Amino acid sequence: MAQERKILDTIFANDQKNVALFFPKPIRQGITGSDNFVFTYNREAEQYFGLLQATPGKESNLLVVSSNGSVFSYIVKYKDQLNQLNYFILKSDTIGNEKPVVIDESEINKEELKERDKTYYYDNFCSFLVERKQTLGRLKKRNQSIILSVENIVFDKEELYFVIQIENKSSLDYDLNFLNLGIETRQKGKRKSSQTIYEKPLFKYSMPSKIREGETEKLVYVLPKFSLGDDRRVILELNEKNGGRNLKLKVPHKYINNPN
Repeated sequence: MAQERKILDTIFANDQKNVALFFPKPIRQGITGSDNFVFTYNREAEQYFGLLQATPGKESNLLVVSSNGSVFSYIVKYKDQLNQLNYFILKSDTIGNEKPVVIDESEINKEELKERDKTYYYDNFCSFLVERKQTLGRLKKRNQSIILSVENIVFDKEELYFVIQIENKSSLDYDLNFLNLGIETRQKGKRKSSQTIYEKPLFKYSMPSKIREGETEKLVYVLPKFSLGDDRRVILELNEKNGGRNLKLKVPHKYINNPN
């Protein structure tokens, strides 16, 4: 009698050896939830395997999306001694697909269906990024106990994801009027000036209208991918409704050209 195969749910790794994961379809995206786990794969030419390494720390998770949209999710843990170095993932191990199930596609406009699929993907990926503990560095601006920061910039497929945090450490609620993202070009020469062109996000995730006293809100702006020359930078402008606690955060071009 054939032994029933147990679905893989936990993968152990360390910093001494590579743990290889082989998937039924090429890997399109692979992300760990904590910096003490690193999952590497070929981002230029899609391949069927990725390599996992870990340093001591708390357990985390690994999310992998294959080229056909299949989603795989695992708990990852550090372990000094490894009993297994190679994992062969089956098609049946998927937890689902990034695309929603449509009962009757013939009745839905193809463009509408494409937009619906894209919105579904944005929503799920943004949710994952908000929960993920990863930062770029000290990209912060403060004004009267209101702190605006860019926590992360992630490149995925054809888009850049800006993970933004707004902290209200004051004793008054903060009513948000607008949060604009623009690209500022600085003119060189004797008369230094700048011009800002504002960009409309493809998608906004968890956009708040109010940040209550003592609370923190995280949101994500999704924009088409772009790169910047050294005379350009991204500007985030946070404006308070009926108030003066406004902020302007400048993001240098190096963070845009080298996203996570």
